[in-house]
Amino acid sequence: MISTRTGSLSLLAGAMLLASAGAFANVEAAAPQPGKPATMTKELQQAKTYTVSSAPTEALELAKPKLPDLSGYTAEAAAAKIVRSKAGKISVRRMMQENALKDFIGGDNKMAEWVVRQHGIPQAIFIDDGYMNLKDLAKKLPKQYFSETSPGVYLARLPIVVGEKGILDIDGQTQELRLSQEAGAFLVNDGQLFVRDTKVTGWREKDNGPATFRSPKEFRPFLLAWGGTQTYIVNSKMASFGYANSKSYGVSISQYTPNMAKVLKRPEPTGWIVGSEFSDMWYGFYCYETSDFVVKGSTYKDNIVYGIDPHDRSHRLIIAENTVYGTKKKHGIIISREVNDSFIFNNKSFDNKLSGLVIDRNSVNNIIAYNEIYKNHTDGITLYESADNLLWGNKVISNQRHGIRIRNSVNIRLYENIAMANGLTGVYGHIKDLTDTDRDIKLDPFDAQVSLIVVGGELAANGSGPLSIDSPLSVELYRVSMLAPTKSSGISFNGILGERQDEILDLLVRQQKAVLIDPVERQTEMQD
Repeated sequence: MISTRTGSLSLLAGAMLLASAGAFANVEAAAPQPGKPATMTKELQQAKTYTVSSAPTEALELAKPKLPDLSGYTAEAAAAKIVRSKAGKISVRRMMQENALKDFIGGDNKMAEWVVRQHGIPQAIFIDDGYMNLKDLAKKLPKQYFSETSPGVYLARLPIVVGEKGILDIDGQTQELRLSQEAGAFLVNDGQLFVRDTKVTGWREKDNGPATFRSPKEFRPFLLAWGGTQTYIVNSKMASFGYANSKSYGVSISQYTPNMAKVLKRPEPTGWIVGSEFSDMWYGFYCYETSDFVVKGSTYKDNIVYGIDPHDRSHRLIIAENTVYGTKKKHGIIISREVNDSFIFNNKSFDNKLSGLVIDRNSVNNIIAYNEIYKNHTDGITLYESADNLLWGNKVISNQRHGIRIRNSVNIRLYENIAMANGLTGVYGHIKDLTDTDRDIKLDPFDAQVSLIVVGGELAANGSGPLSIDSPLSVELYRVSMLAPTKSSGISFNGILGERQDEILDLLVRQQKAVLIDPVERQTEMQD
């Protein structure tokens, strides 16, 4: 399926390049279209006048970004981390008073969920002080809690908790681990968890099949790893997990809640997901205050809300070589709220309900490189309120709205990107006042400012034109190729660029110089 899509991409690119041969003949005639007002953001004072000048190019020359080496993240390297020297202990005990389960037992009558499902005081299976695999569990546990239903297929009818010094290895001898939806089973890692060459499925016993998604509030099994843990999921398939309940989203890696974290003082959780597949999950992957986590070479398909969703204060993440498609409610890949210093590269994200890739809520200092983002139902790449990010060599093609959209974000550097055949603008920069929205401004502050540097790459055949920028602090353009305009009048700019289009094109295209567009009055002065 994926190969035919990439095939169609290169065909499309070929067609664009052919179409582009005559495009520059039209540059002379490119004038703003009469009767089409430039799109303006109403909430903020607009700069009245801008200067257009040629800028020195030396400062704009940037070396290709150095990306992390992925060669060490392998099945063999994950297997080498397993310590089998000590056999673990297993017990069935009550869920109350256990740190790892407090989130599911505490206030709001949360315990009722498990009382109903277990028909009594809620219990869980605990693995402590050493190594265990599922064969060990099946030998030692009563059949009503955990059983091998056919060779290599296991059914869990209680939650399974890997204790702080426990190691659970769901290995290739396991054909499938089924977590019973009716009985309220789920997996919590408070130590070390390995899922290798196997399958883990949320299971609906009544249907003798996966617990496919029916409604947001209906319990479905999930996997959660807490602070201080390591989780490795390698060459495995996980399906039908998660629902709209905190920490129960699907596969979640999360530091303990702030109050517990103060007491327990656990380091940030970490781990790898390599070569695995996630489908029909509420969220395919979610993390919170997680560091150095690697999501590599995995497929996230037909998940409900998000494919890959790193969240609050996670950092130094690597999200690379993944394929994300068919997300039903929102975005393919999104990082949100101070997810910093991370690398998102060589991913494919397509046919998602909203954007292919989103950088959101003050997520800074990230490198987004060589991704293919296409045929998403709104924008290709969206940056909201997130400064100081570098987008390098991405292909953003045939998305229904803008190719690359940048809102309230400064120092965004766009280098060597291709934005082609998107429904609206190739690159759209704008400001928006969010004070009257449901946003918590204390938690997610923003400045209504946008500034960007666009160097190299290609903006071709986008429905509303190559570039539209409203009220920027500054814009620099250099070596940007603008081919195959969809309008018969040739290339036309929207926003503030439209008014100075002839000067900009003269410097950029005819003179091959860098263009600096600066407001005469600074946005900050205008706000005063």
